[in-house]
Amino acid sequence: MTKTIALMGAMDEEVGLLLGEMTNTRSRTAAGIRFTEGLFRGCPVVVCRCGVGKVNAAAAAQVLASEFRIEALVFTGVAGALDPALEIGDIVVSSESVQHDMDASPLGFARGIIPFQTESVFPADPDWVRLAEESCKAAGVRFATGRVLSGDRFVADREEVAKLREEFGGACTEMEGAAVAQVCRMNGIPHVIIRSMSDKANGAAPESFAEFTAAASARSFGIVSGMLELRALRQP
Repeated sequence: MTKTIALMGAMDEEVGLLLGEMTNTRSRTAAGIRFTEGLFRGCPVVVCRCGVGKVNAAAAAQVLASEFRIEALVFTGVAGALDPALEIGDIVVSSESVQHDMDASPLGFARGIIPFQTESVFPADPDWVRLAEESCKAAGVRFATGRVLSGDRFVADREEVAKLREEFGGACTEMEGAAVAQVCRMNGIPHVIIRSMSDKANGAAPESFAEFTAAASARSFGIVSGMLELRALRQP
């Protein structure tokens, strides 16, 4: 039986284009989240809008792992750039992800380290990373492959941007990806995070975020579409 690819986003803008092009759809709700199964460009997929934040993202990812026959999970959406070389509209493909707001430093753990756990940095699947990179190249879209930082905080301060970049070496910051990555890792499911820069995570972020979210989401959609098309060409 052909397994399903899970496509996730946090906001309506991030999954709306995917839902709009799906056929043969059926939906059900679990954990208060709506999951829509069907075909996207001929590929079996399940799409969901998880909601903002790590808890929502983790809950959705676990439902996908437990209740759907997913082969892999692609998280798509927007983020704030930390790498000064990135511009609005550029794509970040995750090489790995970490929770920047995990802080047990009073207990002697470095920030980002989950206490008493063997793994705190969650690598993306190399095959799916390559698909994303190839899709970006085919579309002529500027991209970088790097570390995605996640935390339950909208970063919009220049000093914090500089600190996160220096301390964690992050390419971008958002609010869900590392939680999804951790759940995927715990369940043995390949994943990759695709983020389009909607802002530069600086003092202008609240103003630019609303303006560029729709355009950035559309760019992420294009890259994910290209990934699934490339993958379909390589299936036996």
